[in-house]
Amino acid sequence: MRASLLQIAVNEDESAEVRRVRAAALVRDQADADLVVLPELWTTGAFAFEEFGSQAEPLEGPTYEAMAKAASDAGVWLHAGSVPERGSDGQLYNTSLVFSPSGDLAASYRKIHRFGFDKGEAVLMGAGREPVTVRLPETTLGVATCYDLRFPELFRSLVDAGAEILVVPAGWPERRRSHWTLLAQARAVENQAFVLACGTAGTHAGVPQAGHSIVVDPWGEVLAEAGADEEVLTVEFDPAKVARTREQFPALKDRVLGLSTPRR
Repeated sequence: MRASLLQIAVNEDESAEVRRVRAAALVRDQADADLVVLPELWTTGAFAFEEFGSQAEPLEGPTYEAMAKAASDAGVWLHAGSVPERGSDGQLYNTSLVFSPSGDLAASYRKIHRFGFDKGEAVLMGAGREPVTVRLPETTLGVATCYDLRFPELFRSLVDAGAEILVVPAGWPERRRSHWTLLAQARAVENQAFVLACGTAGTHAGVPQAGHSIVVDPWGEVLAEAGADEEVLTVEFDPAKVARTREQFPALKDRVLGLSTPRR
């Protein structure tokens, strides 16, 4: 399986409309990939809180339309990162979109864990409620977003639902980059799954971004890692390694806590 992570630079001197066109072109350039991943809130910037309301879109808004067409043109599965969605109830959500190679919406995911500690995203956006997985021909994706990476119980629920590849778009700040790498490897090791974590480059509302998108295998080994600037990170891997790892080292079978039926 071939995956391309598009580490887009998000800067204030480029409008969301121009960046949307540029991102769509980058997706089309990945026609030899099976899966393409974009970062979190790349149209606005994850820390540009004051832009969330004015830049919010309905689910089937301009980003949806541009990414659906790009996925179809390239013939790839596309995790289009996330957008500030304005729901039918008027509430804002941080919503990820996943498209099939035909350009159909395969899944959407509203971010469950909102960042901000009683300000920013935590108060401006509503929380999602349901974990989301997406079945691909070769494997199953589990979908999470940025701050979700700090909450292992979400990832365990995705694995329980069949996920073998955990996809995490993010707008992660440079000042906590060490956490980004550490947590991506931890989620891979504890769930014996691939982690594809795609961040942004550039600066959002004065907050320098970490970049360093990363692909980690089920043993916690880093298969590929980007630098700090805009970059397309491409890696090939075998999804069957998940099953082999879980068979060779069956740690998940020894779980006790968190199971619906306690072992006796």
